Amino acid sequence: MHVTRVSVPVATRAPTGATNAYLVADGGDGLLVDPAARTDDLDDLAAREDIDHLAVTHTHPDHVGAVAAYARETGATVWCRRGRERAFSDATGVEPDRTFAEGTTVPVGAGVDVLDTPGHARDHVSFVAGDALLCGDLAVAEGSVVVGAPEGDVRAYLVALRRLHARGPERLLPGHGPEITDPRATLARLVAHRNDRERAVLDAVRAGNATPDAVTDAAYDKDVSAVRDLARATVVAHIEKLAAERRVRWDPDAERVEPR
Repeated sequence: MHVTRVSVPVATRAPTGATNAYLVADGGDGLLVDPAARTDDLDDLAAREDIDHLAVTHTHPDHVGAVAAYARETGATVWCRRGRERAFSDATGVEPDRTFAEGTTVPVGAGVDVLDTPGHARDHVSFVAGDALLCGDLAVAEGSVVVGAPEGDVRAYLVALRRLHARGPERLLPGHGPEITDPRATLARLVAHRNDRERAVLDAVRAGNATPDAVTDAAYDKDVSAVRDLARATVVAHIEKLAAERRVRWDPDAERVEPR
């Protein structure tokens, strides 16, 4: 099973300024994943290879921009996460032909298996293609992944990271940036980062910071003014996790938080 990556420049908050599209090919079958936008390189790949199936790891705008175009031109079977058909159609402009869930196998060569990996997005999945795992925005080689409210779920994200760590994949192919050649170390680093951020948020709440903005100011030890909205959304997602675990009291309507 062969996987080809095409870096697609696109409007994205990721530092790379691009999203990775992947073509998984085996035995004459092909699966195109995350066509974020049309480019000459991606057009050439689509013209050169058979694309029988098309899917996305999740429906954030920086992953779906060319789904409709390539679906129309290739006649590929369009897949989406089961139960998320309306959101998929709204995001892509295409009605899915088929749906998948945890354990579904997309019929490409020996099969591409679907794993549920929510957290960054509610509909986030990963694809197991031979010794490679296309992990979307679950992991990155450097830095961290945004898990921000209202869509992000820190508890689900940590579960997904730990599940992949337990699987021990040989290679992770992320939605942004280079291939991850040390998957277990990277996944462990991302878990540790989330735990460190949670401790900082909890310490800030216990110190008397009672609003997301105040907690954001206290929890980050660096200048986040350029990404203030993302930092605040991350803080709220951590507060929601702490509230679900009954470690803080959180009033989402008043946006007030206090320690228990």
